[in-house]
Amino acid sequence: MRIGEIIGTVTLNRWHPSLAGGRFKLVVPLSLADLMGEGRKPAEELTLYDELGAGMGSRVAFSEGREAAQPFHPEVKPIDAYCAAILDTVNIVNPAEEKPPR
Repeated sequence: MRIGEIIGTVTLNRWHPSLAGGRFKLVVPLSLADLMGEGRKPAEELTLYDELGAGMGSRVAFSEGREAAQPFHPEVKPIDAYCAAILDTVNIVNPAEEKPPR
């Protein structure tokens, strides 16, 4: 599972019938540095299938590859990346700074 930011939508003039009800979005994967505000050069964007309704600028959790198609089992959908969640907040905790429990 990765975190990314929606930067656009993809418009299709034809689609596979199993994809009805969803939309394709452009997402930029975010690195840990990006999430901490120390962003460098942005990663290459990718297209993901979204049934949740993520909007422009939304941060999302997404899966890729075989894991992207598994939520639809037994129906097979021809997708490579799937929007699994829309994130309200992202909290980053440094394990070295946490105090061990007593």
